[in-house]
Amino acid sequence: MIDWDDAFDNSSYVPGSDKLAAAWGAAAAAWRDSQGGTLDISYAPGPRNRLDLFRPDGAAKGLVVFVHGGYWQKLDKSFWSHFAAGPLSRGWALAVPSYTLAPEARLGQMVEEVRASIEEAARHVAGPVRLAGHSAGGHLVARMACTDGPLPDRLDRVISISGIHDLRPLLATRMNEVLHLDAAEAEAESPALLPRRAGLSVTCWVGADERPELVRQTRLLSEAWGVPNVFAAGHEHFSVVEELGRPGSALLSELLKD
Repeated sequence: MIDWDDAFDNSSYVPGSDKLAAAWGAAAAAWRDSQGGTLDISYAPGPRNRLDLFRPDGAAKGLVVFVHGGYWQKLDKSFWSHFAAGPLSRGWALAVPSYTLAPEARLGQMVEEVRASIEEAARHVAGPVRLAGHSAGGHLVARMACTDGPLPDRLDRVISISGIHDLRPLLATRMNEVLHLDAAEAEAESPALLPRRAGLSVTCWVGADERPELVRQTRLLSEAWGVPNVFAAGHEHFSVVEELGRPGSALLSELLKD
């Protein structure tokens, strides 16, 4: 028998992970204080339906939208502003949306809110649109790469970072006491069970030192869609996403390549 709670337990296996949210929040606040940005752009009526937009000097080459994780029930846009250092160093803008969390929202609602946030962000920045999401956010950006639902024609690349692409195992976790997934919704919202949008570049990215289930989830989507996967050496579940904010990182180069 598989202990699915343990399989999805990233924090217990990374020493110091309990301090990361506070560190990210402080770094993000310092970035906003020093670099500014356009904050709290509304994309829908809900109180969490807001996004922050950070622009490079001069005309942006395009737009990156980063969708945060937190197992669909934690965190918000305010923890990630400092990740703008990566895209801005390459001349790209970064948008970071919040979205309604469980148990207030079901996953299907979150998918539609993220879709709306991307459409709104794209109205503010010209050029190609690239998506990156981490963990639960990896699931949400992978859902954007599926064939259902409208998205800007300018969307041309998606990277799911440590994403969860088959939701069915979550039915057997304590997490589902908050998510309230049922079997039908788990199937309907699992990217690995859905067709990929034609002509869209997708890469599945995961830390080589992550929990086996997260590695399996990455391989699963890669095989289902016939897209590349990258197992980033020396990275666990949390350090792997920090590479998005580091100028010159392999993750950033993959996201922003021509």
